[in-house]
Parts: sequence; C-alpha cells; structure tokens
Amino acid sequence: MTSRVLLATFCLMPEGEPGGSLLVDALAERGVEAAWATWDDPAVDWAGADLVAVRSTWDYQRRLPAWRDWVRRVEASTGLLNGGEVFDWNTDKAYLETLGEHVPVVPSELVDDEDLVGGLGRALGRWGSVVVKPRIGAGGVGVVVVDSVEDDRLVGLTPGPWLAQPLVESVRTRGETSVVLLDGVAHTQVDKVPGAGEVRVHTEHGGRSTLVEVDPEAERLALDAVRAAEALLEQRLDYARVDMMELDGRLAVSELELIEPGLYLDLAPGSAGPFADLVVDRVSR
Repeated sequence: MTSRVLLATFCLMPEGEPGGSLLVDALAERGVEAAWATWDDPAVDWAGADLVAVRSTWDYQRRLPAWRDWVRRVEASTGLLNGGEVFDWNTDKAYLETLGEHVPVVPSELVDDEDLVGGLGRALGRWGSVVVKPRIGAGGVGVVVVDSVEDDRLVGLTPGPWLAQPLVESVRTRGETSVVLLDGVAHTQVDKVPGAGEVRVHTEHGGRSTLVEVDPEAERLALDAVRAAEALLEQRLDYARVDMMELDGRLAVSELELIEPGLYLDLAPGSAGPFADLVVDRVSR
C-alpha cells in the first residue's frame, strides 16, 4: 500500500515553501504520495497520513495557542517529524542559554516587561550596542539595534519577552552562515549577508543568500549543536538548521531552528532527495 505524507504549510503559502513541488516529486519517485496542507485547515485529515512533516508553517509564532493545540492533535494521531516536545523547547530563544553550556553561542540577556530597563541596561553595559529581538519570533520581525535605553527605536518594540545580544560586527561583512542537517548529516550550507544599513540577513529585509560548499568548521559546529540539543532533549532530531556567525575569531551559534526551517530548495534543489530519503526511513519505522 502506498504511504501518504502531508507537508504542513500556512495559508499564505498553500503550495509550500519555495521549490516545494520538488519535495512532492522526490517522494513520489520513492513511492510515497505527498501533498501540501495548511496546518489550520479543519478539512484536512491529518490522522489519515502515515507521517506529517512541518515545513513552511511560517505564522505559528503569532498563533501559539492554536499551533500548540494542532501539534498535540497531530502527534496523538500519527507520526510527526521532530515532534511537539522539540517544538516547545525550540519556540523560545531562551534555549540558547542552555545550549551555550555545551557549544559556542552568541551570548544573550533575557529581557521582559517586568524589568525592561534593567535588562536592557545590563545588556548595554556588557556589550555597548545590542540587538533586541523577540524570544518568540521569526523572519527578523521586531529586531532592533539600540545603543541606550533612551533609544527611540525601543518605542516600537513588538510584544516580549525579548533577547538582547551583542551586535556582532562580522554580520555586516561576513554575514551569517546556515547549515541544514537531515538525519544527522550536513547537506546544505547557505551564506547570507544583509543589505546596506541592515543586520538582518533575510531576503525580505534586503539580504542575499548564496549556496556554498559545506565548510568543515561550520559543519563541526552544526553537528556539535545538534548533538548537544539531542542530549538535552533526550531524543534524535530528524532535521535542523544551525545558524552561526563569527564572534571573537570563531563561529558561534546564533539560532538553532528545529521547527520549520526552509530547505533552500530554490538554491539547492538537490536537497529534496535527502529530505525524501529521511521521510521514507521514518515512514518505514
């Protein structure tokens, strides 16, 4: 009997992430029927799938209660890559503090409304210019760079809590490196640089992304970060994206994405095959 897999996306991208048809084709070549489905569509029969893979659910951070309910329902009825416990841990960027006990990370100060001035003051005292970002967020939304607690850019802060981190100057020149791992193997590296006057490397903010060969140093850090997360979570990770930047002469993790990292299929169409192999393996289990 043909296995059936659903690839979860959100309402503004019903056909999935860029290049998403490549995943459907790669799975079909392996005898798996796959389709894109919007995660909050009540008409979708998630329980009828042999496996669900969260892919481009790029609105979950705005809708956490509904999202978490959906994850629990799906996980109770069928297989879900990475799974709900991993998603919960990875949703709040405070995980960087725990991860930082095991691998180099960009340091952080946790900031909330109850001690906004104090938290920002401590971060500014440690690092001077700081990047403030929502602890639950995506796509660079709400990220601001400030030099003091009187900075006008703080007036428009998106809802907290937040993470305050040093402004890593190398992001303006070297940018940020992202390594995608599937089933514990580094398959893709994309180097990203911000646009003029920006620190955000996302294309929607003027950034540029380039596919490059996987660098040995970046691969080592990515593998170490994933292994550390697996030890903390006490489970194997099906997939991950590790973002990193140069800090004090070495690479440090800036983010570990375990929920819905894009596969950069528009830059690396060959990534569809290894992802399909991962899915086939998990279905067979």
